[in-house]
Formats: sequence, C-alpha cells, structure tokens
Amino acid sequence: MDPTYRRGLIYALAAFVLWGVAPAYFKLIQQVPPDEIIAHRIVWSSVLMVLVLVLSRRFVGWRWLREHPRVVATLALTALLISTNWLTFVYAVNSGRMLDASLGYYINPLINVLLAVLFLGERLRPLQIAAVALAFLGVAWQVVQVGYLPWISLVLAVSFGFYGLLRRQVALDALNGLGVETALVAPLALIYFVQLWSQGTAQFGHVSLSLDALLIAAGVVTTIPLALYAAGAQRLPYTTIGFLQYISPSLGMVLAVAFYGEHFGTARAITFGLIWLGLALFSWDALLARRAAPVPLPPE
Repeated sequence: MDPTYRRGLIYALAAFVLWGVAPAYFKLIQQVPPDEIIAHRIVWSSVLMVLVLVLSRRFVGWRWLREHPRVVATLALTALLISTNWLTFVYAVNSGRMLDASLGYYINPLINVLLAVLFLGERLRPLQIAAVALAFLGVAWQVVQVGYLPWISLVLAVSFGFYGLLRRQVALDALNGLGVETALVAPLALIYFVQLWSQGTAQFGHVSLSLDALLIAAGVVTTIPLALYAAGAQRLPYTTIGFLQYISPSLGMVLAVAFYGEHFGTARAITFGLIWLGLALFSWDALLARRAAPVPLPPE
C-alpha cells in the first residue's frame, strides 16, 4: 500500500471512529444543558486553535483576513451553521435520541447531492435520483408511522450539508477555517457565560473539578477529529472518504441501541433500511462513475 494512502486511511479512520464514539463523551456531561455545552465547545476550541496555529506557525495572519472580507463573512455564516449542528447533536444525545442523530448523518450524503444540483448546477444520474427518492421515502415513512417529522435528523443533515457547501468555496485550510469560525462566535459564547454566572445557573466551577475538566475537554473532542479528517482527506480519494463516513453514524447507532437502551422498532428499521438502500445505490453509482472516468495519459 502506498505510504501516503496508508497514512491518509489511518487519519480518516481515526477521525470517523472518534466522531462515532463522541456521544459517549456527551453522555458523561448530560447534566449540563446543551446550550452551555456548546458554549464550552466553542470557547475551548477557540483557545486550542489559537495554540495550535501559533505553535505550528500556520496562521494566515490578520492582514490576509482583512484583505479577504468575503471569506470572513462566509466563515461567520458557516460558524452559525456548525454551531447549530453541534447544539442539535448534543441535544439529541442528551435527550435519548441518538438514533435520530445517526439517521441525520446517514441522510447527509444525499442532502449533499441535492445541494450540488440546486447550487452548483450538477445533474443527477439515474442511480442518484433513485437514491434520493429512497431517502425521501424513508423520511416519509417515519412521519406516517411514528407521527412526527424527524426534525433532529433533518437539521443535522441540512446544516452540515450547507456547512460543507460553503466551506468548500472558502480558500482556507481546515485548521485556519475552524480557528476563524470559533473566534467569530467565541464572543457570543463568552457573553452567554457571563449571563449564566450572573444568574447563578452555570455548571462550570460550581459542581466538581471532574466536570470542569470534562467541559474543558470539549475543545479537544471538537478539534482533534476535524484535524485528523483534514489530514486524511488530503491523502485519500473522495470516494474513499465517502465510504468511510458511514462509520460514524453506524457506531452511534450501535451505542444508542446496545449501551443506551434506545428502541429500534419496526418503523425505524424500515426507515433505516430505505436510507441504507439509498446509500448503497449512491455508493455503487460513485464506484461506477470512478471506473468510467478516463485515465489520464502520461506526458510525452
């Protein structure tokens, strides 16, 4: 195996496994309200990103940011999107709805296809149309059988889909991008902390040192998988990353059912089955497209 490919595979596998088991971390701090957890995630991620960018000397510099205001404006929007995604995910985990969160990340690749059609002018191939149709049927089935729209799944899929759509248009690497995003929303998180402290409702500093340490660790839980993912994505084909991304929701589903006692009934089984079938068609189409791509001729 090519050494670059092998390192990329290790990085990407580590990222998706860490994202898959992340719910176990949030279960440890489920006594803390989701909005306070997200504030900690933003603040400590910002602190960690400052340290990483300074020590690695990879920060693009304030002058570059001043000269690219549209990049900063786009990152402000992506920061709000990823914060919404984080808040919804933490709420899902701490309210016993991890299966809905897993479903959201299974739907996400198909949402990405729709966004590419709507905003990038791409055209769907027949198998992609069938895959999206199956995902729609899966969601519709749950609405009919369970009686409610799986809003957690849809918010997670749509917010992360738009996040990826906008981030791919920003000429900035993942570390600097995350650093700017967290820096832009960190003041809002700090203001929220001040409000909690003034009301006497903040968990941080009032419960135990172990809880404080776990909340500070939110920065590591956020940034390490993203850094590993960025390193893996730079070394692997996009199709390989596409296959590996299903590791995270699969691990989350196992945790939800096997360790946290969530019910996986017939209605959910049919919903997940339709989504999995759609993903199988989607992956098969990607494989066929890759095989059909012309092989570049060597230079003369």
